Amino acid sequence: MNVQRLLHTADSISTWVGKAFAWLIVVLMLLVCAEVFKRYALNAPTAWIFDANNMLYGTLFMMGGAYTLAHDGHVRGDFLYGSMKPRTQASLDLVLYVLFFLPGIAALTWAGWTYFNDSWAIHEQTFNADPIPLYPFKFVIPLAGAIVLMQGIAEMIRCAVCIRTGAWTPRLKDAEESDVVAQQLAGSEFVDEEAKRLAIEKSIGMKG
Repeated sequence: MNVQRLLHTADSISTWVGKAFAWLIVVLMLLVCAEVFKRYALNAPTAWIFDANNMLYGTLFMMGGAYTLAHDGHVRGDFLYGSMKPRTQASLDLVLYVLFFLPGIAALTWAGWTYFNDSWAIHEQTFNADPIPLYPFKFVIPLAGAIVLMQGIAEMIRCAVCIRTGAWTPRLKDAEESDVVAQQLAGSEFVDEEAKRLAIEKSIGMKG
Protein backbone atom coordinates (compact mmCIF):
# COMPACT_ATOMS: atom_id res chain seq x y z
CA MET A 1 0.00 0.00 0.00
CA ASN A 2 1.54 3.32 -1.06
CA VAL A 3 1.39 6.48 1.03
CA GLN A 4 -1.41 8.09 -0.98
CA ARG A 5 -3.62 5.02 -0.61
CA LEU A 6 -2.87 4.92 3.12
CA LEU A 7 -3.88 8.56 3.50
CA HIS A 8 -7.07 8.04 1.50
CA THR A 9 -7.92 4.98 3.61
CA ALA A 10 -7.69 7.08 6.78
CA ASP A 11 -9.72 9.85 5.12
CA SER A 12 -12.34 7.32 4.03
CA ILE A 13 -12.73 5.88 7.54
CA SER A 14 -13.04 9.33 9.11
CA THR A 15 -15.51 10.43 6.42
CA TRP A 16 -17.65 7.31 6.83
CA VAL A 17 -17.77 7.71 10.61
CA GLY A 18 -18.64 11.38 10.35
CA LYS A 19 -21.43 10.82 7.83
CA ALA A 20 -22.84 7.88 9.80
CA PHE A 21 -23.04 9.82 13.06
CA ALA A 22 -24.40 12.88 11.26
CA TRP A 23 -27.76 11.05 11.22
CA LEU A 24 -27.97 11.78 14.94
CA ILE A 25 -29.19 15.22 13.88
CA VAL A 26 -32.35 13.56 12.58
CA VAL A 27 -32.74 11.58 15.81
CA LEU A 28 -32.28 14.73 17.86
CA MET A 29 -34.87 16.58 15.80
CA LEU A 30 -37.43 13.79 16.20
CA LEU A 31 -36.83 13.55 19.95
CA VAL A 32 -37.21 17.29 20.44
CA CYS A 33 -40.37 17.45 18.33
CA ALA A 34 -41.88 14.48 20.17
CA GLU A 35 -41.01 15.99 23.55
CA VAL A 36 -42.51 19.37 22.64
CA PHE A 37 -45.72 17.65 21.59
CA LYS A 38 -45.87 15.52 24.75
CA ARG A 39 -45.04 18.41 27.07
CA TYR A 40 -47.40 21.04 25.67
CA ALA A 41 -50.14 19.03 23.95
CA LEU A 42 -50.42 16.05 26.28
CA ASN A 43 -48.96 17.62 29.45
CA ALA A 44 -46.77 14.52 29.84
CA PRO A 45 -43.08 15.59 29.85
CA THR A 46 -40.35 12.95 29.68
CA ALA A 47 -37.89 12.91 32.58
CA TRP A 48 -34.91 11.54 30.64
CA ILE A 49 -35.20 13.57 27.45
CA PHE A 50 -32.80 16.33 28.51
CA ASP A 51 -30.03 13.84 29.34
CA ALA A 52 -30.64 11.92 26.12
CA ASN A 53 -30.40 15.10 24.06
CA ASN A 54 -27.11 16.04 25.71
CA MET A 55 -25.68 12.57 25.07
CA LEU A 56 -26.73 12.57 21.43
CA TYR A 57 -25.40 16.05 20.79
CA GLY A 58 -22.13 15.24 22.58
CA THR A 59 -21.75 12.06 20.52
CA LEU A 60 -22.42 13.97 17.29
CA PHE A 61 -19.89 16.63 18.23
CA MET A 62 -17.12 14.20 19.23
CA MET A 63 -17.57 11.73 16.38
CA GLY A 64 -17.43 14.54 13.83
CA GLY A 65 -13.92 15.58 14.84
CA ALA A 66 -12.03 13.16 12.63
CA TYR A 67 -14.29 13.96 9.65
CA THR A 68 -13.57 17.67 10.04
CA LEU A 69 -9.83 17.03 10.34
CA ALA A 70 -9.86 14.78 7.26
CA HIS A 71 -11.49 17.56 5.22
CA ASP A 72 -9.28 20.31 6.65
CA GLY A 73 -12.33 22.00 8.12
CA HIS A 74 -11.08 23.10 11.54
CA VAL A 75 -10.78 26.83 12.16
CA ARG A 76 -7.28 28.19 11.68
CA GLY A 77 -5.82 31.63 12.43
CA ASP A 78 -4.90 32.27 8.81
CA PHE A 79 -3.19 35.66 9.06
CA LEU A 80 0.20 34.37 7.91
CA TYR A 81 -0.39 30.68 7.19
CA GLY A 82 -2.16 31.22 3.86
CA SER A 83 0.75 33.18 2.42
CA MET A 84 3.32 30.52 3.33
CA LYS A 85 4.71 28.02 0.85
CA PRO A 86 3.37 24.45 1.20
CA ARG A 87 6.64 23.16 2.64
CA THR A 88 6.60 25.88 5.34
CA GLN A 89 2.94 25.16 6.09
CA ALA A 90 3.68 21.47 6.46
CA SER A 91 6.66 22.10 8.73
CA LEU A 92 4.59 24.33 11.00
CA ASP A 93 1.71 21.86 11.05
CA LEU A 94 4.00 18.95 11.88
CA VAL A 95 5.58 20.80 14.82
CA LEU A 96 2.16 21.73 16.20
CA TYR A 97 0.87 18.17 15.76
CA VAL A 98 3.83 16.78 17.72
CA LEU A 99 3.79 19.42 20.47
CA PHE A 100 0.06 19.80 21.04
CA PHE A 101 -2.11 17.38 19.08
CA LEU A 102 -0.47 14.06 19.96
CA PRO A 103 -0.15 14.65 23.72
CA GLY A 104 -3.65 16.13 23.97
CA ILE A 105 -5.51 13.49 21.98
CA ALA A 106 -3.51 10.62 23.48
CA ALA A 107 -4.36 11.91 26.97
CA LEU A 108 -8.02 12.28 26.00
CA THR A 109 -8.17 8.72 24.66
CA TRP A 110 -6.40 7.21 27.68
CA ALA A 111 -8.39 9.19 30.25
CA GLY A 112 -11.62 8.54 28.36
CA TRP A 113 -10.99 4.79 28.44
CA THR A 114 -10.40 4.91 32.20
CA TYR A 115 -13.49 7.09 32.58
CA PHE A 116 -15.57 4.56 30.64
CA ASN A 117 -14.22 1.58 32.57
CA ASP A 118 -15.14 3.19 35.90
CA SER A 119 -18.62 3.97 34.59
CA TRP A 120 -19.07 0.46 33.19
CA ALA A 121 -17.94 -1.15 36.46
CA ILE A 122 -20.81 0.45 38.40
CA HIS A 123 -23.28 0.52 35.48
CA GLU A 124 -23.58 4.26 35.95
CA GLN A 125 -26.92 5.90 35.25
CA THR A 126 -28.24 9.44 35.04
CA PHE A 127 -29.80 11.10 38.08
CA ASN A 128 -33.46 11.67 37.31
CA ALA A 129 -36.87 10.07 37.87
CA ASP A 130 -36.33 7.72 34.91
CA PRO A 131 -32.56 7.03 34.80
CA ILE A 132 -30.88 5.88 31.60
CA PRO A 133 -27.45 4.21 31.23
CA LEU A 134 -24.57 6.66 31.09
CA TYR A 135 -21.65 4.33 30.31
CA PRO A 136 -22.47 3.90 26.58
CA PHE A 137 -22.09 7.63 26.13
CA LYS A 138 -18.81 7.65 28.05
CA PHE A 139 -17.49 4.96 25.69
CA VAL A 140 -17.81 7.53 22.90
CA ILE A 141 -14.99 9.56 24.48
CA PRO A 142 -12.14 7.05 23.93
CA LEU A 143 -13.70 5.91 20.64
CA ALA A 144 -13.75 9.44 19.25
CA GLY A 145 -10.25 10.05 20.59
CA ALA A 146 -8.90 6.94 18.87
CA ILE A 147 -10.42 7.89 15.50
CA VAL A 148 -9.16 11.47 15.73
CA LEU A 149 -5.72 10.13 16.71
CA MET A 150 -5.72 7.88 13.64
CA GLN A 151 -6.61 10.81 11.39
CA GLY A 152 -4.04 13.02 13.09
CA ILE A 153 -1.29 10.50 12.38
CA ALA A 154 -2.41 10.49 8.74
CA GLU A 155 -2.16 14.29 8.74
CA MET A 156 1.37 14.08 10.12
CA ILE A 157 2.30 11.69 7.31
CA ARG A 158 0.71 14.13 4.86
CA CYS A 159 2.89 16.89 6.32
CA ALA A 160 6.02 14.75 6.01
CA VAL A 161 5.25 14.01 2.35
CA CYS A 162 4.72 17.71 1.66
CA ILE A 163 8.02 18.61 3.33
CA ARG A 164 9.77 16.07 1.11
CA THR A 165 8.02 16.95 -2.17
CA GLY A 166 7.12 20.60 -1.68
CA ALA A 167 3.45 20.03 -2.54
CA TRP A 168 0.40 18.88 -0.60
CA THR A 169 -0.95 15.48 -1.55
CA PRO A 170 -4.61 15.62 -2.67
CA ARG A 171 -7.17 14.81 -0.02
CA LEU A 172 -9.85 12.22 -0.63
CA LYS A 173 -12.44 14.77 -1.69
CA ASP A 174 -9.92 16.47 -3.99
CA ALA A 175 -9.02 13.13 -5.60
CA GLU A 176 -12.70 12.29 -6.11
CA GLU A 177 -13.37 15.69 -7.67
CA SER A 178 -10.38 15.36 -10.00
CA ASP A 179 -11.60 11.90 -11.08
CA VAL A 180 -14.97 13.39 -12.02
CA VAL A 181 -13.30 16.19 -13.97
CA ALA A 182 -11.06 13.68 -15.75
CA GLN A 183 -14.06 11.54 -16.72
CA GLN A 184 -15.92 14.57 -18.04
CA LEU A 185 -12.96 15.75 -20.08
CA ALA A 186 -12.12 12.29 -21.42
CA GLY A 187 -15.03 12.35 -23.84
CA SER A 188 -14.48 15.90 -25.01
CA GLU A 189 -13.27 16.38 -28.56
CA PHE A 190 -12.73 20.13 -28.23
CA VAL A 191 -10.21 20.27 -25.35
CA ASP A 192 -6.55 19.51 -25.96
CA GLU A 193 -4.40 17.46 -23.60
CA GLU A 194 -2.67 20.47 -22.05
CA ALA A 195 -6.02 22.11 -21.22
CA LYS A 196 -7.24 18.82 -19.70
CA ARG A 197 -4.14 18.58 -17.52
CA LEU A 198 -4.52 22.16 -16.30
CA ALA A 199 -8.22 21.62 -15.53
CA ILE A 200 -7.47 18.51 -13.46
CA GLU A 201 -4.67 20.25 -11.57
CA LYS A 202 -6.97 23.20 -10.88
CA SER A 203 -9.67 20.86 -9.54
CA ILE A 204 -7.18 19.36 -7.08
CA GLY A 205 -5.96 22.75 -5.93
CA MET A 206 -3.47 23.45 -3.17
CA LYS A 207 -3.96 23.51 0.59
CA GLY A 208 -3.97 26.99 2.07
